[in-house]
Amino acid sequence: MTGPAMQRRTGLRALLAISAGLALPPLARAGGQIEEPLADSVRTALGAAIANRAPPVPEFTDTEARLAYLRWLGAMSERLRKKKAEWPERRDFLQTVWYESKRAGLDTALVLGLIQVESNFRKFAVSGVGARGYMQVMPFWSRLIGDGDVGKLFHMQTNLRFGCVILRHYLERERGDLFMALGRYNGSRGKSPYPNAVLAAQRSWQYRDEPAVPVAR
Repeated sequence: MTGPAMQRRTGLRALLAISAGLALPPLARAGGQIEEPLADSVRTALGAAIANRAPPVPEFTDTEARLAYLRWLGAMSERLRKKKAEWPERRDFLQTVWYESKRAGLDTALVLGLIQVESNFRKFAVSGVGARGYMQVMPFWSRLIGDGDVGKLFHMQTNLRFGCVILRHYLERERGDLFMALGRYNGSRGKSPYPNAVLAAQRSWQYRDEPAVPVAR
């Protein structure tokens, strides 16, 4: 079958797949973590770290801390506009990245840089080796430290929670060596292209807070 008839059949199949929710997510170019044996204590600690499903609502000790966060949110929102055009989506994403990175003790700019390299801010990205979502989490982590439901890795907060906890785990395994931890995260430990790419992307998300100067009256 050729010509218009074939085009109509192909178009119909695509439409049916989309309607049924079967359209495949775009592939990501990043690699993936390598499954390694975990001690029971490590597995328990990692499982506990991802278990709390509390919504990522920032809490602040004082007004200035809240204002500093809002200034950061405004600045990052402008930088992210080309990737996420709608303000509510940008706000929710940035708020969750901020919350999960702080929770894991990670630099927020580093996490944003990693997301840029791993998925280019695509929620449903899938790599050639099956890593999923914003932070390209490998499915085996759902079995090791989650409830086994791989589909949840496309949920924004779940994906960011897993990714941040895994990166923190690798940092601890590498005794604070960020270069080696990033390589382990990508499944390319000891090789420079991936860590260098993330560290370069991190610089584009760094932010130095500059509080507004009160106007003299």
